[in-house]
Amino acid sequence: MSKLFVVFGVTGQQGGGLINYLLQHPKFSDVYRLRGITRDPSKPAAKRLIERGVEIVQADLSDPQSLPSAVEGADVVFSVTNIWDTGDAELEEAQGKAVADAARAAGVSQFIWSSLPSINKITGGRVTNFLHFESKARVEEHVRSLGFPYTVFFWAGWYMQNAKNSVFPPHLESSEGEIVLPLAWPDNMEMAYIDIDDIGKYLAPALRDPARWNGKKVIGATAFYTAKEATDTWSRVTGKKVRYATLEELPPSSGSFIEENVYRPNPVLIEVGYFGKDGHAELERLKSQLDEELNTWESYLKKNGPWFES
Repeated sequence: MSKLFVVFGVTGQQGGGLINYLLQHPKFSDVYRLRGITRDPSKPAAKRLIERGVEIVQADLSDPQSLPSAVEGADVVFSVTNIWDTGDAELEEAQGKAVADAARAAGVSQFIWSSLPSINKITGGRVTNFLHFESKARVEEHVRSLGFPYTVFFWAGWYMQNAKNSVFPPHLESSEGEIVLPLAWPDNMEMAYIDIDDIGKYLAPALRDPARWNGKKVIGATAFYTAKEATDTWSRVTGKKVRYATLEELPPSSGSFIEENVYRPNPVLIEVGYFGKDGHAELERLKSQLDEELNTWESYLKKNGPWFES
């Protein structure tokens, strides 16, 4: 009998990428029955999944009473939250814990939490305001305390898809005809990049062997790129000079969560790294255990152009 795999955020990027991977995989598509969780089952993306045989269930992460029916009968649960909608780290923490509690009460065997490292811990308590990492890290601690038979913690890098969605405001053009990306990232700021459609490739080993991967983190990235390496690649692919903006070129900040945490220079990431000081070594260890090819930044750009047409 097939196992029930419940995917939260199924119309979003991580959940959507994972469920597409499972649907297309020659073995996992037979092993698992799929249930997708969304706040709004009327979304076109949800309707398309229904047409592909996915059971769609409505639930709201902010309404804990809606969660037991979402995870009822599940063998595996993938849970992800989205802080960018509200900028509220306390709400995100409460949502993540509520899903974990419901899954544990339902007897879920394997719980996969989309997490991130605690910058507070990495810096010995010196940096306490990196809230979009801290909220996920606190949920991870809670998940570890619940006693699931198997857990996995997926640490996602910077989505390559951000280049196509609203995280990137419209690009600017300099007087020299350069394409100026409106994020003030210094050349040496390094980010871990992931094509989020590859998410299933990273999690596949843990699905095949839950015991071996129990309690471990899975680094979700194809490689680390500095801001200059990323824009140099963009320039090479497009034939246009691409660079990030200087702080002086950005419009005044409105104070929004995303502007303060994404658009402006981030000294924390420069100092400690996206996944901490051991991120490079941990990523290479993880990649050595994968058996599917990952998309690079260059391959993603080539597949998803044209770029800067307007």
